[in-house]
Amino acid sequence: MTKAEKVLAKMLDQDAFSRWLGLEVDAVGEGWCRLHFTVKPDMLNGFGIVHGGVIFSACDSAFAFACNSHGRIAVALDVSATFTKPTALGETLFVAAIEQYLGNKTSVYEVKVTNETGFLVAIFKGTAYRTSKEIG
Repeated sequence: MTKAEKVLAKMLDQDAFSRWLGLEVDAVGEGWCRLHFTVKPDMLNGFGIVHGGVIFSACDSAFAFACNSHGRIAVALDVSATFTKPTALGETLFVAAIEQYLGNKTSVYEVKVTNETGFLVAIFKGTAYRTSKEIG
């Protein structure tokens, strides 16, 4: 098991929210993570499309798994999301986080969400503060 996989297992063991969302991690490595989930009825807003907070939360989880994958505790400093396409009940969404910059104290990630046909649903950018504390 790689360092990134060990960190992911430790994080997921305590991450009830990601489990509640139904996130399935497909792969993780140092500086990146890929996951997917299926839109459930309780994820819809008043217009019958997925609530932006659900997509934001899935991105935030992928971001967290990627920025902690080096084995040091990292926390969000700044995040933003742009939504490009509405999604509906039953759609499977794919979330891919990739490191754009890794410094001693900060790191930057881009997270893209696509649907089953590969159409871009959202782009999320996250900046993390990297503490000096190792994930044990």
